[in-house]
Amino acid sequence: MDSFDIDLDDCGPMVLDAIIKIKNEVDPTLTFRRSCREGICGSCAFNIDGTNTLACTTGIDEIKGDVKIYPLPHMPVIKDLVPDLTHFYAQYASIRPWIRTQSPPPPDKERLQSHEDREKLDGLYECILCACCTTSCPSYWWNGDRYLGPAVLLQAHRWLVDSRDEDTGARLDALEDPFKLYRCHTIMNCAKTCPKGLNPAKAIAEIKKMMLARQSL
Repeated sequence: MDSFDIDLDDCGPMVLDAIIKIKNEVDPTLTFRRSCREGICGSCAFNIDGTNTLACTTGIDEIKGDVKIYPLPHMPVIKDLVPDLTHFYAQYASIRPWIRTQSPPPPDKERLQSHEDREKLDGLYECILCACCTTSCPSYWWNGDRYLGPAVLLQAHRWLVDSRDEDTGARLDALEDPFKLYRCHTIMNCAKTCPKGLNPAKAIAEIKKMMLARQSL
């Protein structure tokens, strides 16, 4: 652990501003990820004052006392505040996160959906894959080699409920596994920590309901 003192009167209001100031003015070797600074890209996800969140949307004045910053927990650390997300992204790729169809595309327009069908994606498409929820999940800490975790499963649900997708059966088949889906015990850490206010636990429960509905047919 390293400690740094900075002049907050000469610093932006967010935790990310303080980290950038430290790198620019105090320790140029400090290594971290950041990009958009608007809570969109998910790059600056750290454990800040005990909570997984985004440094660019966390105000310094929201924290009492020293601001304690760690890399996302239970991930291999490449350097300083940079965790190795290789496995996390490989799990995301495993759900094949794009529209999969069997029918030919319309010859003169895009694949359309109703306003009602589009609304089913609300609370899902906003996920920025920051991994805050996944790295807050004890089931993922213990079974991350096989359990897909809340972020990837929320993304899986996003494609399962997309009315334009025509591969629901294959998607459910791929998730029908004791570890990929069913390690979720709904302790709600994921929903509590999500910086976008999403509810991955609800999405996982909806996938389980889809599994049950298919089995009852």
